[in-house]
Amino acid sequence: MTQVWVNGQAMASVSPFDRGLAYGDGLFATMRVGPEGIAFFDAHMQRLQQGAARLGLDWHLSPELAALLHRLGAAHPHQCIKLVITRGVGGRGYAPPTPCHPTEIVSLHPIPEHYADWQRQGIRLCTSGVRLGRQPLLAGIKHLNRLEQVLIRSAVLPDGIDDWLVKDSHRLLISSSMGNLFFVRENQVFTPALTACGVAGVMRAQVIMALADLGFNVIVADLNEDFLHYASHVFVTNSLFGIVDVLAIDRVNYPRAQFTASLRQTLALIL
Repeated sequence: MTQVWVNGQAMASVSPFDRGLAYGDGLFATMRVGPEGIAFFDAHMQRLQQGAARLGLDWHLSPELAALLHRLGAAHPHQCIKLVITRGVGGRGYAPPTPCHPTEIVSLHPIPEHYADWQRQGIRLCTSGVRLGRQPLLAGIKHLNRLEQVLIRSAVLPDGIDDWLVKDSHRLLISSSMGNLFFVRENQVFTPALTACGVAGVMRAQVIMALADLGFNVIVADLNEDFLHYASHVFVTNSLFGIVDVLAIDRVNYPRAQFTASLRQTLALIL
């Protein structure tokens, strides 16, 4: 059974009037626990803090929550911790309560077993028929309004396909259904800008810094469909599966990049 803590209390419940339930008014982080605790913990907390500020949500990491997260990380290596922050309980209507009392929900989960196979073997993508709407005010934030991703993942994947490639309403390349995309061409690596939609993942930021250290020219830009043919290699990242090579997108095939295995080693991402 999944273990859950609500505002620090084990197996407590969430109010039916919580704004996270009513309006998706909040944020979340999904964190991998490694042998030494929660991977990239500070980066996850910083992104949550930045997202809360953009939503006007008065939330700060408390010593009590930090202690709970670190305690779970120490006790449950090779697991996944999800942290959900909502604006808390509010009445009927969209206007936020003043003051707000955020709800903090922590849950513990296994990491999907097939992610290790994805790292070793690579994955294949095909284009989703669902396109992301453009909303710059929410772009990059890992907010709780994820109905577009629910619709994307509700479709049955074709045989031999592992995940969906997702575009926005302007047909720009954005992500897979669950990770950030990188396209390699010689010593340049391109990744979508995510200024109008999409999630700017913690692993995306770590990989960008690691690539720069390796001497790659990392370019963050709007990428159109031509990049599917322009790139010589493609890989996808997220906090749980780390870095996974993409072997094909629709009918375009790609060899594995030579440096992704060493990058996984450098960032301690091997499952």
